[in-house]
Amino acid sequence: MRHPRGTIGKILPPPGLPRTLAVQSLVYAVGNGAFLTGSVVFFSLYVGLTPVQIGIGLSAAGFVGLVGSMPFGHLADRIGGQRAWVIGAIAESAAFAAYPLADGFVPFLLVICAQTAAEAFANAGRVVYTAAAVPREGRVRVMAFTRAYLNVGFTVGSGVGAAALALDSRPGLLVLVLAAAGGIAVNAFFVARMPAVDPPVRDEGPRPSPWGVLRDHPYTASAVLIGVLWLHGTVWAEVLPLWAITMTDAPKPVLGALVALNTVMAVLLQVRAARSADTLHGATRLLRWSALAAAVACPVVALSGRTHGWVTVAVLAAAVAMLTGTELWLSSAQWYLNTEVPPADQRGAYTGFGKSVGGLSKMIGPAGFTVLAIQTGGWGWWVIAGVFLLCAAACGPVIRWIERTPRNVAAAVSV
Repeated sequence: MRHPRGTIGKILPPPGLPRTLAVQSLVYAVGNGAFLTGSVVFFSLYVGLTPVQIGIGLSAAGFVGLVGSMPFGHLADRIGGQRAWVIGAIAESAAFAAYPLADGFVPFLLVICAQTAAEAFANAGRVVYTAAAVPREGRVRVMAFTRAYLNVGFTVGSGVGAAALALDSRPGLLVLVLAAAGGIAVNAFFVARMPAVDPPVRDEGPRPSPWGVLRDHPYTASAVLIGVLWLHGTVWAEVLPLWAITMTDAPKPVLGALVALNTVMAVLLQVRAARSADTLHGATRLLRWSALAAAVACPVVALSGRTHGWVTVAVLAAAVAMLTGTELWLSSAQWYLNTEVPPADQRGAYTGFGKSVGGLSKMIGPAGFTVLAIQTGGWGWWVIAGVFLLCAAACGPVIRWIERTPRNVAAAVSV
């Protein structure tokens, strides 16, 4: 796959399918980002739910994603990635369009669970299709471009959502839902027009079980490792802001600047960060870098509780830069492991298992990390750093276990 040279080549995906994948990712994120910006306000003021009801609904949706990711991934393997992606996107668009019709808690609960299930099915189809349609040598790079464009879309969508909320009216809240439904429907149109790909050749014998990934102990170990590493997102999105406003003298508007720093870095550096994630050795190195960056970021955050003025802002910015590096390196390594390690006809199930593990860690991590960081007065940051250091130490042994497992090696060669 040839790549454009110069500045354009750094921001514009190669023509053809890679560019189409990036554009659909952008369109999807604009609609979804608009809704996410004001979703709680919509549920509260438009649907008329209490905070407790909204919390229960979000938790129920999280549980659906947790238990459904692996079977949905298996189904995507069975029917084909593109078909699963289109069906999931259409269903998700319909669910968003149904939100204004939910006139109580039970209808809201049904709609949000249906929307989450459709999103999980579409995501499984996206992974299966992308891995099958994009040549191996350019696969991680293409995924990096789609992730970068996804971040751009979420940024634009957040602006759309903020403008809709500024209207301070029911029609303004309705814009949030219609933007999401419309963006995802257009996304489905893009996906349906992508070139079809032949399903991977499967060995003779009975069809694999959706739970077969559980017997692949090297891969499950890597999924657990990655799931723990993704807790850096909890540190960045939940614990660090709470620490900044309660334990430092940083002005509250600084939080917006830190979000902007994260977004700009994610957009500009994602493709560059993925350059060496095209081999198992390269993915291992990025995995280790991500763990070390997260580990170093934790005591840096703790330091911000002892500084003053602009020094505090600079220290928090340094921590955000490290956590963003974790995000970029970790996502790049995960793309390689999700597409090259599993058997080609089981990528959906394998990726679904990883999402389930990640969902479980997200359920446990926020409360535990918040207590460690905030309630201890700061020394708990060293405990959190220790968790990431243990992950860094485990990267080599876990990936070597994957490498010396004959079935996984064969699968990686065959795709």
